[in-house]
Amino acid sequence: MTPQKRRVSRPFRDVESWVIDLDNTLYPSALRLFDRVEERMGRFIEELLAVDAAEAMRLQKQYFREHGTTLNGLIERHGVNPEAYLAFIHDIDLSGLEPSAALDRALAALPGRKVLFTNASRAHALRVAERLGVARRFDAIFDIADAGYVPKPRPQPYRRLIERHGIEPVRAVLIDDIAQNLEPAAELGMTTVWVRSSENWAQPTADSQAVHHVAEDLLSWLESLIERD
Repeated sequence: MTPQKRRVSRPFRDVESWVIDLDNTLYPSALRLFDRVEERMGRFIEELLAVDAAEAMRLQKQYFREHGTTLNGLIERHGVNPEAYLAFIHDIDLSGLEPSAALDRALAALPGRKVLFTNASRAHALRVAERLGVARRFDAIFDIADAGYVPKPRPQPYRRLIERHGIEPVRAVLIDDIAQNLEPAAELGMTTVWVRSSENWAQPTADSQAVHHVAEDLLSWLESLIERD
C-alpha cells in the first residue's frame, strides 16, 4: 500500500520557520514534568540562601514575576552562576515522558525549519526531545545561554533568535504555552499559537492581540493542519 502524502493546510503551507517552546508545550502540561524542575529550583534556593522550603518557594515565585525567570532573579540579586543552577534544576527524572510517534510524524510534515526556543538549557531541551523521539526533527535549539540569560518575554532573545537563524518573522510561527511570551513575536510580525494553560499567570490578558491561534495541545493542533492527498 502506498503511504498517503501529507502536507500542511493553508495558511501555514508557506511557513519557513516553526519556533516551538519546550516545557509544557512540546510535551503536555498534564505530565506535570515542570513540577519536578520547580522542586529543584526550591532546593537550590534553600541551599543557596539557607532558608526553609516555604521561603524558598516565595522567593522563587517573586523572582519569576519580577525578573522573568527565577534564574534571572538569582543572577541579578545574588550573582548565581547560571550554568551551575541550570545543571542542578534540570537533573530530574523524566519518567512518564514517553516517545511519541504521532508527534514525530506531525513535526516531519511541517514545511521548513523547526527551532526549539526555551528559557531552559540546551542540555535539558535535547534530553526532553530525545526522550520524546523527536530530536531529529529540530534544526536548532535556542536556549537561555544563547539569549545571554535574558529570558522570554523580553524582546532581546527574539531579536537574537531571528538574527542567528536568519528567520523572516512574517514567514514564521511561534508556539508557546505562556501567552505573554507571544507578545514580542507578534510585534515582530510572527504568527503566534498559544497552547492553552491552566495556570493563571500563563493566560492572555483581556485586551491581548498577540494570540492569533489557540491550541489545546501541540500534537492535536499540528495534526489538525495536516492534509492527506
